Amino acid sequence: MLGCSPVLLFALCWVLFTYWTSVKAEECAELCDLYHGHCDQDGVCRCDPGWDGPYCEDCVRMPGCIHGVCHQPWQCMCQSGWAGNFCDKGEWNILSRDMKFPCLNGGTCHDENGFADALTCRCLAGYVGRLCETDVDDCLMRPCANGATCIDGVNRFSCECPYGFQGRFCTVNIDDCVGQPCHNGGRCFDRVGDYECYCAEGFTGKSCEVPIPKSTWEYQVGTSAREPTTQTQPTRTVGTSRWNPVSVDKAGHFKISVKEVVTQREPGLSQLQLIIVIVFGVITGLVVLLTVALVLWYRRRGCGQPGWCSSSEDTKTRYEQCHGTVPENRKTTEL
Repeated sequence: MLGCSPVLLFALCWVLFTYWTSVKAEECAELCDLYHGHCDQDGVCRCDPGWDGPYCEDCVRMPGCIHGVCHQPWQCMCQSGWAGNFCDKGEWNILSRDMKFPCLNGGTCHDENGFADALTCRCLAGYVGRLCETDVDDCLMRPCANGATCIDGVNRFSCECPYGFQGRFCTVNIDDCVGQPCHNGGRCFDRVGDYECYCAEGFTGKSCEVPIPKSTWEYQVGTSAREPTTQTQPTRTVGTSRWNPVSVDKAGHFKISVKEVVTQREPGLSQLQLIIVIVFGVITGLVVLLTVALVLWYRRRGCGQPGWCSSSEDTKTRYEQCHGTVPENRKTTEL
């Protein structure tokens, strides 16, 4: 019985050690941040580089970081009131005596040497000055066109456009013909803040809404003799025309004159055409007479006396060409 005591003691210790190891391994697996570490065979939580703590839940700050924290390894994020790469420079000395922030309009205060006298303010866009106290006039360059009013803002401006224009800079002319204000077939032409209508025949008014009475229309356009000043017949010469604009008489009637162009063609040939025909006829006659004279002259010259070197055969042939017959040889008789 006594000889088995060491063996039993060793077995008991082994069982207790195994139990303690299993319990510790379960505890490590439950508490250790396995994203930043792992459990070894002894149940100890071993952290990855950049992480620390019993269960690897704390990140390691950048070496030298004093008044800062981290959310990821090797960071140094300064706490309130501290600045610098290692969060070792206090910012409280840039406050004025009454504990008010010196930079205005959202500017950021920077103390380069740690003394209040050397502070500088980094201003937001739209402000200038030592303490960011001056608002920049964004209307200084007059960005609004066509007589628009510029309204300055913080790092921005807006344009109050006059009637007839729109857009950020009031450069877009509003099309006043979009609503088709011209009636009765009139054509609309856009203007600056206005429109103009070109009315069809028989209508007038700003929007061609007023019809011209038919009797007045016929009275002015027809051939009635009641208005001889507007119905005078045009002079019928070549290329002449007459045009009188629209007018209104004292009775309120519209006087409309019709443009009439009359071209009358003269009978016969013009003077230039007659001269050309005469010259051409004279030249043709002279050419014909000259040709006939040359032909007669050459024929007469060819039918003259035979030359000294002409043979009897040549003389006979030439005689035939000139007279058409050959003379019979005269027979001589010897007595």
